[in-house]
Amino acid sequence: MVVAQTTTTPLCGRLPFRSLHKDDFNPNPSFLPARSTPPSSLAAAAASITTVPASSLPAVQTPAQARVDILSESLPFIQRFRGKTIVVKYGGAAMKSAALQSSVINDLVLLSCVGLRPVLVHGGGPEINSWLLRLGHEPQFHNGLRVTDALTMEVVEMVLVGKVNKSLVSLINSAGGTAVGLCGKDARLLTARPTPDAAALGFVGEVARVDPGILRPILADGHIPVIASVAADENGQSYNVNADTAAGEIAAAMGAEKLILLTDVAGILEDRNDPDSLVKEIDISGIRKMVMEKKVAGGMIPKVNCCVRSLAQGVRTASIIDGRVPHSLLLEILTDEGAGTMITG
Repeated sequence: MVVAQTTTTPLCGRLPFRSLHKDDFNPNPSFLPARSTPPSSLAAAAASITTVPASSLPAVQTPAQARVDILSESLPFIQRFRGKTIVVKYGGAAMKSAALQSSVINDLVLLSCVGLRPVLVHGGGPEINSWLLRLGHEPQFHNGLRVTDALTMEVVEMVLVGKVNKSLVSLINSAGGTAVGLCGKDARLLTARPTPDAAALGFVGEVARVDPGILRPILADGHIPVIASVAADENGQSYNVNADTAAGEIAAAMGAEKLILLTDVAGILEDRNDPDSLVKEIDISGIRKMVMEKKVAGGMIPKVNCCVRSLAQGVRTASIIDGRVPHSLLLEILTDEGAGTMITG
């Protein structure tokens, strides 16, 4: 018998599920409907959440009944992902906005409560920049990566491991979850090595090895690991590891069902100049063709490469989603529309 806690948070009232038609329900959760064309606007999406055929409802539907209907419609998705590991890389606008941060935290706690096993991997670039400037040290970048000298490495570790990580742990705990803060150094979760461009980048590291042993008992006990992307090499030297890369390698090592990268864009666009050309779903060969055709360029290339590498190592799907949309994690996992681009193997 499971006894519910007496303290609850008002998560369910804000769940952004659309109203499914009865024909959409599939009692076999292994065969969920393919992604459908997204609504033309957020307003249309909101309308689809609350609009159901009048003939199927009493004259007046109470808020409680509407909430129950929404929860029941999510059942196939919960069944599909229950007990599965979902690795989420957290950063960008979703980290800078208090409202979006609250949305992500609540989504993680809800997913954990219904039986999924979320793992949160984070960076913290803006916070690092702020502290470097306080110390009179101008942040430097090379080919989009932070140049990490000895002082910068010290600040990176203090900010990511000591400040950002513990702040996220506290927020998850306050929302009703139980989080465990880690970095790549803990239990040798991540072993780093210098990048080939070490002469220019300094202590920026690649992931040489992942040992996920520390994560399995944490997840089995229903806790949420929160991982800062700092690691050490075999000699104990600290390295700043790209959070996207760390998330992808951890997802592969865990045999995750899904890797999700929260970004500041809608996803992958067929035409970079047309925000309405979102690619909802694509396979590895298709995404490689888009890279060759230069439809994917700039900062999106390392994210795509991270997704492709994780898929090649056994992750089922990898998604690049819009972290600026409230509850984008729930939209991606518990609806068939998703919240960005899903890449499949």
